[in-house]
Amino acid sequence: MTSRFRAADGSNSLSPRRRTVVKAAAATAVLAGPLAAALPARAAADVPAFLHGVASGDPLPDGILLWTRVTPTAEAIPGSGLGPDTEVSWVVAKDKALTNIVAKGSTTASAASDHTVKADIRGLEPATDYWFRFSAGPTDSPVARTRTAPAADAAVPGLRFGVVTCANWEAGYFAAYRHLAARSDLDAWLHLGDYIYEYKSGEYAARGTVVRPHAPTNEILTLADYRTRHGKYKTDPDLQALHHKAPVVAIWDDHEFADNAWSGGAVNHTEGAEGTWTDRKAAAKQAYFEWMPVRPAIAGTTYRRLRFGKLADLSLLDLRSFRSQQASTGSGSVDDPDRTITGRAQLDWLKAGLKASDTTWRLVGNSVMIAPFVIGSLTADLLKPLAKLLDLPQDGIGVNTDQWDGYTHDRRELLDLLHSNNIGNTVFLTGDIHMSWANDVPIDAGTYPLSPSAATEFVITSVTSDNLDDIVKVPEGTVSTIASPIIKAANRHVHWVDTDRHGYGVLDITAERAQMDYYVLSDRTKADATSAWVRSYRTRTGTQKVERTYDPV
Repeated sequence: MTSRFRAADGSNSLSPRRRTVVKAAAATAVLAGPLAAALPARAAADVPAFLHGVASGDPLPDGILLWTRVTPTAEAIPGSGLGPDTEVSWVVAKDKALTNIVAKGSTTASAASDHTVKADIRGLEPATDYWFRFSAGPTDSPVARTRTAPAADAAVPGLRFGVVTCANWEAGYFAAYRHLAARSDLDAWLHLGDYIYEYKSGEYAARGTVVRPHAPTNEILTLADYRTRHGKYKTDPDLQALHHKAPVVAIWDDHEFADNAWSGGAVNHTEGAEGTWTDRKAAAKQAYFEWMPVRPAIAGTTYRRLRFGKLADLSLLDLRSFRSQQASTGSGSVDDPDRTITGRAQLDWLKAGLKASDTTWRLVGNSVMIAPFVIGSLTADLLKPLAKLLDLPQDGIGVNTDQWDGYTHDRRELLDLLHSNNIGNTVFLTGDIHMSWANDVPIDAGTYPLSPSAATEFVITSVTSDNLDDIVKVPEGTVSTIASPIIKAANRHVHWVDTDRHGYGVLDITAERAQMDYYVLSDRTKADATSAWVRSYRTRTGTQKVERTYDPV
């Protein structure tokens, strides 16, 4: 058995428009109060401690990436830069009691990596459940389950993934994570971006009301800020429970940086007053890689590919690091071939991977919607809030230029590759838009269904972040009842859209079909919110089209 261990040293969205700039001096000050708010009260009395749980991610046939964060002393809270070097050991076993140990080792956690550590374990058996634990001094972390991917050449009968996106701490509780953690059938779970949000306290909450305050209270700008915010999120018991139950496969979207981020800036960034975008982006990336069990194939980006036997491969995209600035709506520049959402290297990598794939299904982890979308004839009372939700001009609707609609040349090149090479069974798995969708992805939306569909897309709604009924401030379901038929009539490739509810998805894959079950929460503002299945859609092999099915897996 071999293993590699390293310290985690860090080697658009749907939010309000730009507002009063946060004073840089206040944002960059090291404030003990906001930092301390990132930890439970017991931190001061019980150290060393594993207050942020443990996690695993990026499963391989022979390996898994393990993660934790140790709090060695009371003052060594996330973002503080304080605390001594601390030895952290780990064990991996085939049983929950940790008696059949197959790997173990240790390393040193230091303030340089915010006392986070990662263990990249190799030499494991494919398609196998394992349990692991970290220890520091007399303190043991919780024991957590993980699972390796099937062997590359294995005939896999089925795969099942939880799917989540857009979890805003101040807008509610993470009951979606709790309900996924209660399942015993997940091979892994996919987080499609907006794992954290960057806003100052109160700026983006639940219909304007803070359900629970995050930390720090200022908009996060510095490395200490981003570390503190990640630390606060990982104190959530439901998030910890899901990390303890199955490995995560994560990509970032804009709010891990700032709203509507692109390669050279963001809507929610004021150059100068909030420092430089270069420094802010570097801080956000360092904190992300410190705090997330993600194994980048290329340093500084989250695009990479995982394989799950002969049944599916999963191409994971980074649609923030390389994209051109969003086009001005109505300017016509959405079709400019010099503008890109992926960057040339990533698009070539994606095309080559899809063309070379020999699996039954080609899954694409995709942070913003790829299916074309036009507004249609919405009434004025719905037009303005929908424009606000999608960051569109409220006095004249166009396309959402933060999505693939704003980068039509890249989309056309990708879909043409799929169609011209008869590459079937490509399924985009998408977050960001705070709504649930089931879409065909046509070559030409204007002539669909005469134009062929090149792929399909399942879009997952937010865990907590405001959706359309929240912006209008009407009872849940009210807007969707009116808007959904109009949206579908104007977009014939859209089989279903729910503009109002919060929840999660469960993706089930067999050789015959890929099916997404959509679940909704009873009340995101309640810690004990219940969950209910609401709809299911599937795409059958060889069809490149979505159809409704009437039972969850």
